[in-house]
Amino acid sequence: MLLENESLWRISVFAGVLLVMALLEALFPRKARVMGRPMRWVTNLGIVVINTIAMRLVVPVLAMGFAAMAAQNGWGLLNLFEAPGWIEFVLAVLLLDMAIYWQHVLSHKIPIIWALHKVHHADRDIDTTTGLRFHPVEIILSMFYKIFWVFVLGPSVVAVFVFELLLNACALFNHANVKIPREVDRFIRLFIVTPDMHRVHHSVVVEETNSNYGFNLSVWDRLFGSYIDQPREGHDAMTIGLPQYQTEKPANLLWCLVIPFMPEPSAKTRSRHPSTGSG
Repeated sequence: MLLENESLWRISVFAGVLLVMALLEALFPRKARVMGRPMRWVTNLGIVVINTIAMRLVVPVLAMGFAAMAAQNGWGLLNLFEAPGWIEFVLAVLLLDMAIYWQHVLSHKIPIIWALHKVHHADRDIDTTTGLRFHPVEIILSMFYKIFWVFVLGPSVVAVFVFELLLNACALFNHANVKIPREVDRFIRLFIVTPDMHRVHHSVVVEETNSNYGFNLSVWDRLFGSYIDQPREGHDAMTIGLPQYQTEKPANLLWCLVIPFMPEPSAKTRSRHPSTGSG
């Protein structure tokens, strides 16, 4: 049933989670905005449209198609042994989630990938649409990365599909500007990444930017030593974004598309913007 209605499920989960989180942001905001919502949303949602078109043109057969190919040919680690379907499913989702964690780490460590990934981090407010804000080239490279792990692991088509639904839903959730009671947040983040946990990752403070890489399960940051509980300045006072881009430009769609290929602002240029924060 899932696979027969793939497109419907994808659209329903995407639109449903986006609308719910946007409503909760309006009712229970966590942090005051520094930029207007309309221009940011037009830009962030515009990137989604561009990414969708780019993916269909460059990678018309997505990870699910390659999962079917791997299954037919018996490729991948999970196809080397017999196990109940539910065990293979759980292992596939866990291993794919760990692979995405390491992809995120690498996107901060490899300069050419960081040039693309900084489009995501340059957003000066963080809300549910920030979870959609990725440069088209990064999205395409991310799909090739997932396809590589599909061939290595050999997960079922259903596991890949469910994982992609979870990944998209969690990205919309953990980027949301939603206030969750501290005790509730503390419990939830034992299992999955919460908005407060991920917001630390969008701080201008370098040590905080290089932490809390998880998108779905929170265990990887604790296991691999990249977990920071709270931002140094507190959530209300922390500066979101990148210190060199504390201007109105990150809310511009064209800027987002070209900035990976432009030189970094000079120190003199940065000094003109006293709101850049530390780090």
